[in-house]
Amino acid sequence: MMIFSRMYSKKGDFKKAYFYMDKYNVLKEKQYNEEHSKIERASGMLTFLDEYKRKISQIEQEKINQTNYLEQARMIGILFVVIFLVLLILIISIYKNYIFKKQSNRRLVIAYRKLNESNSKLTRALNLKSQFISTISHELRTPLYGVVGISDLLVMKHPELKKSHYIDSLKFSANYLLSLVNDVLQISNIENKKISLENASFNIFEIMNSISGTLNVLEKINCNEISFNIDKNIPKHLIGDKDRLSQIVINLLGNSLKFTKEGKITLTANLVNNEDGFSLIEFEVKDTGIGIAPENQTKIFDRFVQINESNDLYQGSGLGLSIVQKLIELFNSKIHLQSELGKGTSFKFSIKFKNGSAETFETPTIIVLDEIYSKLKVLIVEDNKINQLVTKKILEKLNYKCHIVEAGIEALEILKTITFDLILMDINMPGMNGFETTIKIRQNNITTPIIALTAFSKHEIEQEALNSGMNAVVIKPYKKSELYSIISELTHKKNAD
Repeated sequence: MMIFSRMYSKKGDFKKAYFYMDKYNVLKEKQYNEEHSKIERASGMLTFLDEYKRKISQIEQEKINQTNYLEQARMIGILFVVIFLVLLILIISIYKNYIFKKQSNRRLVIAYRKLNESNSKLTRALNLKSQFISTISHELRTPLYGVVGISDLLVMKHPELKKSHYIDSLKFSANYLLSLVNDVLQISNIENKKISLENASFNIFEIMNSISGTLNVLEKINCNEISFNIDKNIPKHLIGDKDRLSQIVINLLGNSLKFTKEGKITLTANLVNNEDGFSLIEFEVKDTGIGIAPENQTKIFDRFVQINESNDLYQGSGLGLSIVQKLIELFNSKIHLQSELGKGTSFKFSIKFKNGSAETFETPTIIVLDEIYSKLKVLIVEDNKINQLVTKKILEKLNYKCHIVEAGIEALEILKTITFDLILMDINMPGMNGFETTIKIRQNNITTPIIALTAFSKHEIEQEALNSGMNAVVIKPYKKSELYSIISELTHKKNAD
């Protein structure tokens, strides 16, 4: 159209040129509109595609998010299941543990009850054992007092029997039986912790001389020789338990004398050191006897053990060395053994004693037998006929005037009318025992000294005796010198008051 318009324009036909120009413009505008419409349609399609893509992307993202959520939910579910299982196992474990503990507690309660029952039975058995030993020792001491006393009375009445082998054998047998009774009671008291050390002043040289004298008979039996080597540097005055020391030494010497024949036994006491007011003394008992085999050296300190059981020559109670060991342990010391078969045995131990002085040393009570004290009136309260006779004869040797009653009631009755200078009171009597009798005597304002003369062990009754009003305790069988000293001390004190 543009060509035609230009052609007619050149020909000067402007009308036709305009007509074709107009047609050209109409066509151009139409074409423009159509192209523009196409562009718009294309542009709208792109926008739609973009929107569609965006929605697809959003859906994909939501799908991913949903997948992640589902994965998390699955993990949470698995974790929950695991936790649940763990908790379930824990609960089951706790429940089983609770059941186990409950059953264990039940078993423990049952075991505890059984243990208490066993402990009660054991305690009762130990009490019965102690009571039995105490009763047996009392029952044995009572006739032994009669045996020893009657043998003394025989010698007193017939002086020609003083050197009789039979009398010596009788006394030795009685003393041996008494020693055995004391050993059984001693081991029982040690086991029950009823023994404690006492502190008193003593002279070790006098103690050893006294021990030497008590072993004369036993020394002669196997034709042995005993020698004492006491260090002269040991202080003359010491403070300690002289009775326990004597018991240790006597038991060791007695053991050596029993297992030695035609040999030598030596007791040595050496001063190890003397510092800070204490003296450490080492004791050794050495013999040339049969000796002890190495495999038996740890056994000899056990109770009731006899190594040479096939040989009657060496029989005994098997308590001596056990008592020695336990007594030495009370001194916070130990016993040491060296021995060789066929060559002899050596026992060593050390004890620390506090140094004493002349002021602290207790001199023996001097027995005064002047005219006044030889006429003392003594009331003997004793139910055993033999013991009555023995006690009466012992006191009549000092010219004491004795009156005998057999029961506590009789003692109370006679004290209403007669005044005595001394009362010797047995403990174990029918009806009213010695404690009850003494209490009633004191309630009647009678101040006469009362000595408990009994076969019971001293530690068993001493406190009760003193609490009841008694002044002293003497254990049967006793040394006459011991009884005389106590009588002299009490009667002097009463007259001095």
